[in-house]
Amino acid sequence: MSVLSIPAALAATDPAILQDICREDCNLAIWQRALAVDFAPMLHGTPQDIRCEAARDEVPEVLVGQLAAHGFAASHLHDALASDAGALAQHFCAALGLARLEIRLEVVTTDSCRKFHADYVSARLITTYAGPGTDWLDTRDAEAVARGEEPSQINRMASGDVGLFKGKLATSYPAIHRSPPISQSGETRLLLVLNPVSAHSH
Repeated sequence: MSVLSIPAALAATDPAILQDICREDCNLAIWQRALAVDFAPMLHGTPQDIRCEAARDEVPEVLVGQLAAHGFAASHLHDALASDAGALAQHFCAALGLARLEIRLEVVTTDSCRKFHADYVSARLITTYAGPGTDWLDTRDAEAVARGEEPSQINRMASGDVGLFKGKLATSYPAIHRSPPISQSGETRLLLVLNPVSAHSH
């Protein structure tokens, strides 16, 4: 990599793109995909956020039990979500060389992470199963925000897209992102976050 080269986002419809997060010139790898299942019915009622750890091969089993225990509706969808999260965990752990990971499944109705930021991790996987996807900035706009200026363009992942965001522990140019503002829209997001074990929130 040239010393003048600045990491950028890479996107593709092939899940193999997630392995590109290991490249020095990539700080965000996005797998663009369409979900085959509508997971929005799982948000009915008052489901509670899930936060747990699992070995990379045990994610589906662990998550199915957690979904039932935390009040997620539409039990016929639990296996589908747990299976998908398990597949994403395999990609995540392969890219980072992990045997265990932290799983967070969050029901988001507020603008709590509305400010653009980088995560204090080596890398973090984020996908949205329902509601709008995560906003992110290219490097030029990230530098503008760091100077206190407004970004010229805000990019948004589609619902279902999978983003592997490089964090502050891995690069001087981490991926800058935020939760999309939704408090005024009445929308609810169902968000999956995979972290290395013992990762900080930001």
